[in-house]
Amino acid sequence: MVSADGDPQVLEHSAKTARSAVISASSVDLTFQTNDGPVHALKDVSLDIDKGDFVSFIGPSGCGKTTFLRCIAGLETPTGGTLRVNGMTPDEARRARAYGYVFQAAGLYPWRTIGGNVKLPLEIMGYSKAEQAERVSRVLELVDLAGFARKYPWQLSGGMQQRASIARALAFDADILLMDEPFGALDEIVRDHLNEQLLQLWARTEKTIGFVTHSIPEAVYLSTKIVVMSPRPGRIADVIESTLPRERPLDIRDSPEFIAIAHRVRDGLRAGHADD
Repeated sequence: MVSADGDPQVLEHSAKTARSAVISASSVDLTFQTNDGPVHALKDVSLDIDKGDFVSFIGPSGCGKTTFLRCIAGLETPTGGTLRVNGMTPDEARRARAYGYVFQAAGLYPWRTIGGNVKLPLEIMGYSKAEQAERVSRVLELVDLAGFARKYPWQLSGGMQQRASIARALAFDADILLMDEPFGALDEIVRDHLNEQLLQLWARTEKTIGFVTHSIPEAVYLSTKIVVMSPRPGRIADVIESTLPRERPLDIRDSPEFIAIAHRVRDGLRAGHADD
């Protein structure tokens, strides 16, 4: 957490932390102006995400999880505080292609093949056709879709479409991957499988991942750090550093350590509601 304390030693520590963090937020506020009056979406959000972290954001609907992710991506602009991504403003980071973004829906163009969808950002960025082909082949293999480049989205299951969406976000090899509840609409069996695959992908690529979810088991299973958010205006109720090993079979969810972390997440969610 970035401290707002005025003590010089605290400020020096905060400055060093901010410099080492891939994503650093300090006292971020966001208020939307609407026809019905202002909506305070985020309040005093301070957080550091280090390189290689897998950070999940969890909280009730409307708590600002996705809004904060969109602020990191430069898709929303905070009205207060500071936010840096790779030492840049979010808008500068967006123009520098510092991150890939995976939305709740796969968002694949039905008239394009899977390979055509994955290479779309590469076409926009002006990569050569040879480089496009090499990158598409590599990222489809990463998400276990090798051999599906010539299929169309409607020929794939929902889970496979989301894996294609992840491949598209990985195609230009950004160091940061932002994921907005990508598995929320899938059934539990498919979701479990994709959670396992995502952990394997994270281990292979060493990306820094920001992940929005409503699922406590998903947040605990995937993350090195879990950010629990309170109801609107979105505030951070707790930041939980996971003590689970990086190698995580699904049955780790039955372990006492996993259950203890899940209880702390649940307690944080309850505390956030109590403070509302």
